[in-house]
Amino acid sequence: MQNENLLVTLDTSDDAAIYQLNKEMALVQTLDFFTPVVDDPYIYGQIAAANSLSDVYAMGGEPITAMNIVCFPSCLSKEILKEILKGGADKIIESGAILVGGHTVEDEEPKYGLSVTGIIHPSKIWTNSNARVGDYLILTKPIGTGILNTAIKAGLATSKEYDIAINTMKTLNKYAFEAVKNLDVSACTDITGFGLLGHAYEMAKGSDVSLEIFSEKIPMIEGADGYAEMGIIPAGMYANRNYIEEKIKIEKQIKEVTIDLLYDPQTSGGLLLAISQDDVGKAMDNLKMINKNEFAIVGKVIDKSQYTIFIK
Repeated sequence: MQNENLLVTLDTSDDAAIYQLNKEMALVQTLDFFTPVVDDPYIYGQIAAANSLSDVYAMGGEPITAMNIVCFPSCLSKEILKEILKGGADKIIESGAILVGGHTVEDEEPKYGLSVTGIIHPSKIWTNSNARVGDYLILTKPIGTGILNTAIKAGLATSKEYDIAINTMKTLNKYAFEAVKNLDVSACTDITGFGLLGHAYEMAKGSDVSLEIFSEKIPMIEGADGYAEMGIIPAGMYANRNYIEEKIKIEKQIKEVTIDLLYDPQTSGGLLLAISQDDVGKAMDNLKMINKNEFAIVGKVIDKSQYTIFIK
């Protein structure tokens, strides 16, 4: 049943729900968890927590409380669980939120994440469905974590590639949010399992516009293209491609490896921001000072056309 205080619901495939408390404050609520993407339990905890917190930043909110969600096999050492929770707690502290408890159940495979509550002014909400024609698209992290995670699991990634991928995934989107929170952002989403094109498609569809994506401008994690050429590709990439490829027009000269990366499912990816032409320069200057990952202007919002996304 619809409630007049529920400002953002499931209807737009947004990253979190928003419930208005009064004229000055609304709650942002989200929940996310997943199985390990790396062997190190502390790093896994950091990545899972950063991924969960990201949904609040993607709505333009600030996280205030978090609760652990844990599934853990009894056959594993409790020291592993301790390290997972420590990684998550450190990211919660970094975000400025407070850990207020959680719930643990026994399961055959480890799973960890957070239920996060944030706050936001009702007039400053970002959704993924308000992008305006003429806005520029900024991506605040490089893509390629799906492919790199696959390479890491196969024992193929170099130590440098591993470090870059881990740093990308465990970095909070707090810093990108801080860089642009006072600028003219019309729409935002974070890039996770549906890949850059999947989440961009949701933004375009929800906003009733089309998008141009500048393939040569998209930051990519070092080594990801090489592994893609070798066929080291996660199964999720094929699912993402099959779901939306008929809605996308790709120029013939674009390499297949680039296309694979655009569909690559991300873990704890960056924010995709639609921002006005007047403020895009300020956004880039602020990101240069604050953001902790590679970022770039990767596209533009255009009038709705035959295709939802054009890859240039």
